[in-house]
Amino acid sequence: MEQVMRDFFLFLSKNKSLTKIAKKWGLHLGASRFVAGETIEMAVEKIKELNKSGLEVTIDYLGEFVDNEKEANEMAENSIMAIEAISQHNLKSQLSLKLTSMGMDLSEDVVMGNMRRILEAAESNSVFVTIDMEDYSHCQTTIDIFKKLRNEYQNVGTVIQAYLYRSEKDIESLHSLHPNLRLVKGAYKESPEVAFPEKKDVDDNFKKIIKTHLLNGNYTAVASHDEAIIEYTKQLVTEYNIPKDQFEFQMLYGIRNERQLELVKEGFKMRVYVPYGTDWYGYFMRRLAERPANVAFVLKGMFK
Repeated sequence: MEQVMRDFFLFLSKNKSLTKIAKKWGLHLGASRFVAGETIEMAVEKIKELNKSGLEVTIDYLGEFVDNEKEANEMAENSIMAIEAISQHNLKSQLSLKLTSMGMDLSEDVVMGNMRRILEAAESNSVFVTIDMEDYSHCQTTIDIFKKLRNEYQNVGTVIQAYLYRSEKDIESLHSLHPNLRLVKGAYKESPEVAFPEKKDVDDNFKKIIKTHLLNGNYTAVASHDEAIIEYTKQLVTEYNIPKDQFEFQMLYGIRNERQLELVKEGFKMRVYVPYGTDWYGYFMRRLAERPANVAFVLKGMFK
């Protein structure tokens, strides 16, 4: 039943018509638990609260489907506005973004032009930018673009998904760039031809790439709510005397809030992924797909 629900919500997350309708609804039906607001001003207030609690942040202006260059340029402008807000308010925050929202599906000229504008603004404001990984069909292109940008800029990283068979090789292929990588399990529905179908295999591969990237001496963001993965990372860094400034934990806004604060008290860097914007629908559906408890929360909110 859990897998059926997961597949259902992942299917809904890719529906463009529902995405457009959801923009008109606003953050109803429980989405505000996982999304910090529709505007940068609303997000800034949430980030200030998180920073006061010792939590660092990566902020993401949500955007799922970009159909033309004008929309891609507007998404880039919103990312630049977020960078400027981070600097203006002295927030402990980075920026995350998706290449599809910057025009990756339109042309290389569009996406590279937008990314260079963003990274120039980020560099001048001392803000780090992480390129999110999307579904498998965009994986190779994302890595290719990241490599080009990493050769031009120091303040950019990307994401590797543990559920893909290819991830271990991707880690090794990127090693020469000494990249800052966010390692995640992966949240898209993928074919067993390209991704591990069993949770145990995903977990084993997750541990493998965490160890590989850390022992390669590169900065590692372990993005997981799974306590077994968190404990594995803590044991690993103790065993190999890896300094605390070489890694961090990351979790999503609205999920395991108490554990986030506990990790801060334990002396670890804890970063919260804080999305905002009107295009919240696809992101929200993927959060519902991840855990049945998230669906129960939303239903409870509806009946209230």
